[in-house]
Amino acid sequence: MSDKAYKVRAIKCPHTISDQEVYEHLKTVTGSLDRSWAKIESAKKIVIKMNTMMPEEKMRFTGGRRQELVDNSVVEATLRLLRERSDARIVLTDTRGSWEADELTIRPILEKHGVEYVESNDPPHTIYEVPGGGRMFQRYQLSSVFEDADAMVSVATLKSHAFMGITLTCKNLFGLPPRPPYGRRPRTYFHHTIRLAHVLGDLARIVQPCLNIIDGMAAQSLMEWGGDGRIADVMIAGDHTIATDACGCFLMGHDPASDWPTPPFKRDRNHLLLAAQSGFGTVNLDEIDFESEAEPPVADFDSVDCNIELMGSHIRTASRQGLFYKENEGDLLDRYGGEFIFIQDGEVIWNGDDPTKPGPVHQVASKKPEQGVWLKRVAPEEDEGEQYSIYENTLKALPA
Repeated sequence: MSDKAYKVRAIKCPHTISDQEVYEHLKTVTGSLDRSWAKIESAKKIVIKMNTMMPEEKMRFTGGRRQELVDNSVVEATLRLLRERSDARIVLTDTRGSWEADELTIRPILEKHGVEYVESNDPPHTIYEVPGGGRMFQRYQLSSVFEDADAMVSVATLKSHAFMGITLTCKNLFGLPPRPPYGRRPRTYFHHTIRLAHVLGDLARIVQPCLNIIDGMAAQSLMEWGGDGRIADVMIAGDHTIATDACGCFLMGHDPASDWPTPPFKRDRNHLLLAAQSGFGTVNLDEIDFESEAEPPVADFDSVDCNIELMGSHIRTASRQGLFYKENEGDLLDRYGGEFIFIQDGEVIWNGDDPTKPGPVHQVASKKPEQGVWLKRVAPEEDEGEQYSIYENTLKALPA
């Protein structure tokens, strides 16, 4: 019996099999995850986050399987397994991308298994402190559905990501912070140079997924939306989100211990490595009880190309703007308190109540495209507890 702190399993799972066979494969790949099932079986309330939100007319398929979202067969198999192992209250939560459209196309499957849906955009919300202290922020606003949750499950698709390199069970959690008007910050506030790679680990610490599943029958390369479909024919499951994703990254043909600018981490730092370096999970496969029927690479994966030198300039200069804010916090609070500001090259280039109004970041930075911009809601430090040491550490860690 292994004494390793993390367990991950991967099996071949042909995209051509029946829904019943998908269930059997999922049962097999999760069967030995004793720590996962012990927590699930003792839970009174289980919360699930699945990579599922999209209007039906926009969905794309490869080999008959959803390539950008968890396939319906895996949704069905996951809920069936949970119901067999637990009589807990089960709740699925996510944030819809549109306020008008109903993007929850899996609703009939939820109803079949008596699973509730809670929209994470909608109140009530709770401010959660990051256990052990946040690496990017000390606290985050999330749905109150997690307050009394005893177990959390993350189910994702095997995909590349234009900004983060890969998007698996940890990046899947970025769907949890609410959007305005109920969310205190727009999504772009967290999905920002430097921040996102640390925010993902913070979110994972808060919700602590105990069962992590990656649907890799059909997959996607280059980017998270609109990328190139791949047939990978694999299913992965583990008891820790970072360890599971490290194994998934390895099977995609990447080194999970690598960092910017090593592909696929071309635009920012490796969020898995940063989480592991802070003491949450591991990217060292020798520290994981990892067994796989599949050999890497299960398909051809990479993130879209970019100008590495320019990205390095953005990371460095945005870090300096974060430190500039900290040094001048008192003056900026007096002038811009309660507003959002963009800082570039040591000056405020925009201020207002809605940071989406000036357009995409590259548009905001257009007068000095080689200089990164940094977005901040100007408020007392205790409001979110940003960790400015991250910017100092980033400057020290970057290669020359």
